[in-house]
Amino acid sequence: MEYLYAPWRDVYFNTKDKDFCPFCHCRQNLHEDEKLGVIFRAKHCFGVMNKYPYSPGHFMIIPYVHLENIEDLNDETWLEISHFVRIGVKILKQEFHAKGVNIGMNLGTAAGAGIAPHCHYHLIPRWQGDTNFITTIGQTRVCGSDLEKVYMSLCKAFKDYV
Repeated sequence: MEYLYAPWRDVYFNTKDKDFCPFCHCRQNLHEDEKLGVIFRAKHCFGVMNKYPYSPGHFMIIPYVHLENIEDLNDETWLEISHFVRIGVKILKQEFHAKGVNIGMNLGTAAGAGIAPHCHYHLIPRWQGDTNFITTIGQTRVCGSDLEKVYMSLCKAFKDYV
């Protein structure tokens, strides 16, 4: 069996403050959007860059309300999140020329959620052949893009929709 060694994720699992939620931290610190990677803020949700992206442009859409279960979200919040997921896919295809997009939610720790208590969507742009020998054999993920430029491009693209 192979094991993925990702020590940078330790902060999410072993923080001394078990009540700390990085998404609520983003929600509460409006003056730190660029530092935190917040892409847009809408009425019921916001977008934020994934701190450890699977590919350049990987970001999340997160409700402001701290809930684990999507079935507990009110309809207005769910519809707004869904609306921005569609916009996010459009932006990733048009602005980043993604040939595909993985959209997903890991609901609960048993489903693989790293931050289970606060539900969120992942949008991951994909390109033909973006999994190559270094990822498959060398177990190393290469990011060939400047993530600051990716962040700025996403912010600019979302301004037309918020």
